[in-house]
Amino acid sequence: MRRKQKTDFYFASFSKAIEFSRQEALMLYDVLQGFQPENLPKVMEEMHKLENSADISKHEMMEKLAQEFITPIERDDIAHLAQELDEITDHIEDIILRMYMFNIQSIREEAFDFAKVIIGCCEQLKTALADFDNYKKSKIIPQAIIEINSLENEGDKLYTKALRSLFTTCKDPIEVLAWTETFRHMERCCDACEHAANVIESIVMNNS
Repeated sequence: MRRKQKTDFYFASFSKAIEFSRQEALMLYDVLQGFQPENLPKVMEEMHKLENSADISKHEMMEKLAQEFITPIERDDIAHLAQELDEITDHIEDIILRMYMFNIQSIREEAFDFAKVIIGCCEQLKTALADFDNYKKSKIIPQAIIEINSLENEGDKLYTKALRSLFTTCKDPIEVLAWTETFRHMERCCDACEHAANVIESIVMNNS
């Protein structure tokens, strides 16, 4: 029973980590839908609280990992996945920060599509991690990883489309710079989700 509790802690912590990311992604979409530039400082504060909570949860996991000899999967794998999940929350927060720093005043259509892709990636990761303690027999995890890979590819195409539209329709060089950076960070969110999915897939393959 004691070992099961230790096992549950790590898998529960992974699920907790991606839930922070999912909440951030939903917040991002809400910000874009009802965009008001003057509200960005308040949004940044709220999102930073989520990111800080994610950091605290990660540190708790690392502290426990440092004290334990027996772990459900390799120690390096636990640390690696924890870091990749943490990257997702960081990148989503970076989007809002860029919008504020570059004083974005209106939202381009492709940003909504990007936000939906990011939400989809986070939700598929949440699905995969909810069954992670059953990784040796899970049929849910491989399907979720396929979906994440597909969404990341969609994000790549969207990035190309967004920049093409930006450079062919926008005449303000400052706005071009602002959205180039913002779209770049949106695309990095999709990449971060795929990186986490790749770590999950590697762990499953190496332990099956």
